[in-house]
Amino acid sequence: MAKVTGLGGLFFKAEDTDKTREWYSRHLGIPFTEWGGWGWEWRHRDDPEHVGRTEWAPFKADTEYMNPSDKPFMMNFRVDDLDALIEQLKTAGVELVGEPESHEYGKFAWIMDPNGIKIELWEPAGEVRDDAG
Repeated sequence: MAKVTGLGGLFFKAEDTDKTREWYSRHLGIPFTEWGGWGWEWRHRDDPEHVGRTEWAPFKADTEYMNPSDKPFMMNFRVDDLDALIEQLKTAGVELVGEPESHEYGKFAWIMDPNGIKIELWEPAGEVRDDAG
């Protein structure tokens, strides 16, 4: 069975993303990346050589990225096999929001939970191993 393996990220709407990033940077020491978010690296418990990432970012208040949800946030879950999970979800009657996408940093799909929260499913690609050089 394909499944969630961890939290991939949390994304939320902010009235003023620049002010929000500045506040988090100044008060909590969060170093934002060029794409406007922050990701921290961690090691897999069962494979400490494998380094993963979890992302966190404010989005503009008028973003459509979280549509069709009317919630001010979206959760991203890391998954072990996105294609298999999509099939499992379809069999269970869960509808996808939009079409799955593939990028150099992984594969993505979106669903809605029963509370109207948009869930982003992410199968990471290209995560590094310390021994990879």
